[in-house]
Amino acid sequence: MRRFLIHAAAFAAVATAVAPIAPATAAATSGLAFKPLSYNTNGYNWGGYAAQGSGFTSVSATWTEPAATCHSTNDLYAPWVGIDGYGSSSVEQTGVATDCSSGSPVDEPWYEMYPAAPVYLNTSSYPVKTGDVINASVTYSGSNKYKLVLNDSTRGWTYTTTKTLSASRASAEVIIESPTGSYPNFGTLHFTNAKINGASLSSASPTALDPSNGVYEAHTSAISGGTSFTDTFEHQ
Repeated sequence: MRRFLIHAAAFAAVATAVAPIAPATAAATSGLAFKPLSYNTNGYNWGGYAAQGSGFTSVSATWTEPAATCHSTNDLYAPWVGIDGYGSSSVEQTGVATDCSSGSPVDEPWYEMYPAAPVYLNTSSYPVKTGDVINASVTYSGSNKYKLVLNDSTRGWTYTTTKTLSASRASAEVIIESPTGSYPNFGTLHFTNAKINGASLSSASPTALDPSNGVYEAHTSAISGGTSFTDTFEHQ
């Protein structure tokens, strides 16, 4: 499984582990971890909203998978929800990656309990296509256990797994991320019904993040109605 070249200094900490489950697709997934880089304060490879504090127990959101246009085989990004990662060294997360390594965009559902490697779901059993409505959640259930749920309501499948990790639960996020620092043109991605600890996203007073690689690659909107916002592609 090939590894992408990534921008050197800011991305030096990216893990090199290969995903343990290969996706059933012609695309060769990068195997790069969807982990935070440094503290990810407005820039690097995260866009969206991140809340900091203590004792976070759940995060969830819904989005419609947008069409993506690949600029290069280096393009890779994912919308996801997760606990930890914004200022901490672990992340418990799930979402859908769009991988351009084959030259065309391929959507691949995945989860990750960083520092373990990302796990990509078999796309024959768990297909995702442009226009699908995706629901994602991560819930802490006590005793270092996390329940990760990914649902494609358009295609009628749900993937649920429970994993154990000793983590700080010091942040919760609704994010877009490119571990290669190279976003395909995804247009505008709409997050809705975003909640932290069962309450509206805005109630957690999260920080807005715009990914940047010298120029801003995407822009995060203000939160609307407490639970909705958009990320809009601007520049690769």
